[in-house]
Amino acid sequence: MKKIVLVLFVGLMGLTLTAQEAKAKIDFKTETVDYGEIAKGADGVRVFEFTNTGNAPLIISKVSSSCGCTIPKKPEDPILPGKTGEIQVKYDTNRVGPIRKAITVISNADTPTKVLKIKGEIKAPAGK
Repeated sequence: MKKIVLVLFVGLMGLTLTAQEAKAKIDFKTETVDYGEIAKGADGVRVFEFTNTGNAPLIISKVSSSCGCTIPKKPEDPILPGKTGEIQVKYDTNRVGPIRKAITVISNADTPTKVLKIKGEIKAPAGK
C-alpha cells in the first residue's frame, strides 16, 4: 500500500512540475517612450511594442497609469508564443510642462508586473 501511495505522489509531483514549465514571457522593445518636446494639443498617442518570447499564451489582465492624464489601452486577446502585441498610451497634451508618468502592466508572464514609463515635455505655443 505504501508503494502505491509513493508512486501516485511522485507521479502527481511530476505532472505539477511539467505544468509549471509552460510560461509566457513579455519582452518590450523599449520600456520608456520619450515624447521629446511636443506642442500643446499635439497627438499624444504612443505605442509600447512587445513580443511573447515564452511558450504559453500571454494574457495581459490589467494596464493602469499613475494619473488620469494618461490613458493606456491593452490588447484584449491572448498573445500567442512568438507573436507581437502593443499597448497604446494616450497622454493629454493640453497640459503644458514636463511629462513623467508610469504605466503598470499586469499579466500572466514570468514577471507578472512590469512598469513602463513615458517622458517628455509639452511646450506652449510661442508668444503665449
